[in-house]
Amino acid sequence: MMSEPKRLHPVAMILNILHSFRQWLVSLLPVVILSIGNGRLLFIGIFAVVLAVFYIGYSVVSWYRYTYWIEEDQLRIEHGVVIRKKRSISKHRIQSIDLTQNIIHRIFGLTKVHIETAGTDLGIDAALHAVTMAEGKAIHDRLKYKKEQGSEDVFNDEKMPAEMYSSQKVDMTSLLVAGSTSASFGVILGILGLLVTELDSLIPDHYYSQATNWLFSQAVQTLILLAITALIIMWFFGILTTVIQYWKFTITRYEKELFMTRGLLEKKQSTIPLKKIQAVGIKESLLRQPLGFCTIYVEVASGALGKDGDTATLLFPILRKKHALSFIKELLPEFAFEQMNWGRPPSRALPYYLFRWIIIPLIACIVVAIYSLEWFYLPLAALGLALCIAYSQFKSAGYEIQEKQLLIQSRILNKDMVIMPHKRLQSMSKKQHILHKRHQLANLETAILSTITGRRVALLELEEKDTERIINWYSYRKQHLS
Repeated sequence: MMSEPKRLHPVAMILNILHSFRQWLVSLLPVVILSIGNGRLLFIGIFAVVLAVFYIGYSVVSWYRYTYWIEEDQLRIEHGVVIRKKRSISKHRIQSIDLTQNIIHRIFGLTKVHIETAGTDLGIDAALHAVTMAEGKAIHDRLKYKKEQGSEDVFNDEKMPAEMYSSQKVDMTSLLVAGSTSASFGVILGILGLLVTELDSLIPDHYYSQATNWLFSQAVQTLILLAITALIIMWFFGILTTVIQYWKFTITRYEKELFMTRGLLEKKQSTIPLKKIQAVGIKESLLRQPLGFCTIYVEVASGALGKDGDTATLLFPILRKKHALSFIKELLPEFAFEQMNWGRPPSRALPYYLFRWIIIPLIACIVVAIYSLEWFYLPLAALGLALCIAYSQFKSAGYEIQEKQLLIQSRILNKDMVIMPHKRLQSMSKKQHILHKRHQLANLETAILSTITGRRVALLELEEKDTERIINWYSYRKQHLS
């Protein structure tokens, strides 16, 4: 009976202990490294054992004191070892209920239930870290749907009785392309660089000296071969990371929600209510754009940033750009658009784009030319790169008004097109300084509801008459929304 208080599965204790140990390991590792050879390692070991015993005991008591149940339309939770806390979450405030399975969950046939509410206070969200799969699906059904509706078994591919509009899956070829062009390679490269800088602290001096002497004694060809081999290995791990993360990525459109499932080692199911979607974006990275691939994302009204500090929610990890329009028409017809006829910044706006990027490299060129001419090629190369970025930003910038939607395309490094319905726009402003007025230019800035602060989309140095046209389209609500 869901109306009676229940405890989480005992595996929740294991998950809590592992999470605590992982945090403390990261915190204590630098101390352990610094303590090697100074006689304090024994004291740190004793401290670690005492700390481990404390956390194990605390996790057991915390699990025992954590109870949950469903009473009418409320999920009620009581927890706390010293200070007891009671939390009630109304069914009508719940925006999404996601089920996640990591390796430990899958071994024991469990799942994690994460509940997101409509508020901006993270404290009112809830996560049941380990319940049986049947219990997790029952909670999902009871809190998310009306009694006459069924549910979707997200890990056994059973369909909901509710009407399904369409579904899309990522094939293995696209996953390999996504991994080959993802940012995982840069992350792995950074981690490897950090480890290399710490090698002299971890390896005994005589072994470190021998390895260093051997490395410098090799021919240039050998060193190049070693570097290429290391890059290939890191590239391979970047691909592997992406494949594991987005394995069998599937997105399905239902009447009021989008359901996404993915993951090889950790299976995840996410729900995006359609009414929370504020904008749809198409992003082309520097590596994917020449290959004709893009990523689809949505801006979702929420009170918090993602784990990576990002405001956007990934909708589809990789897709051919030429298929983006048909993808949106099929899964999100509310945001469908026709072929664009972009309104562009005028040619007299180009100096503004160039100036923003070249001012710092230009100053660096002057300083280096005065004090150290032999290194002049470094700031000069940076200046050339800045000119290329500025020009690509100018060429990418544009806008399009299509009935009830505003499309804005811009670029920092990646090319980004955002589709914003009129009714989702929170504000719109026009900004000008003296030089802008002289050249009849203006900056346009829009805002949509995303995080607590919202997301702003800007278009720089447009024709002044174009900014007025967009603002008039936004202001005359009755005319354009009737």
